[in-house]
Amino acid sequence: MAGGFRLAVTLLTVVPLRTGRVDRGTARAAMLLAPAVGLVTGGAAALAVTAGDALGLSGTVAAVLAVAATAALTRALHLDGLADLADGLGSGRPAGEALAIMKRSDIGPFGVVTLLLVLLLQVTALAAAPHPAAAALVAGVAGRLALPWACRAGVPAARPGGL
Repeated sequence: MAGGFRLAVTLLTVVPLRTGRVDRGTARAAMLLAPAVGLVTGGAAALAVTAGDALGLSGTVAAVLAVAATAALTRALHLDGLADLADGLGSGRPAGEALAIMKRSDIGPFGVVTLLLVLLLQVTALAAAPHPAAAALVAGVAGRLALPWACRAGVPAARPGGL
């Protein structure tokens, strides 16, 4: 489990931890522990929104700082993946070609529009939350619940060798 936690932290944040040998069991543990890493990312967002409030910033500005903190702490990996997914699905191409589009490093119009709308939604929702720090923490954990759900037995990998 310790190796799985180190792998989860390394995959989902900018924190570089030695992971050692990565095998199927370690990857499984990492996916199961992904929501715990959400405590780190959500905690950073909660700290940012709390600091913004303490500095007298508007709720919207504090929410922008919180969303930015999460993006910085995760290397914007979730945003990059979302843009890739939007470009691949928006292409209307067969699965193999859509996966090739998703692997490219550029971003297309579907990715740009999706990122813009999602970031606006995140900032607006956090700014409107009655308890934004708690909302940021819950969102950090809840967002990473998708990983163990998507990697469960019976869900086929998008490509051979994938999770």
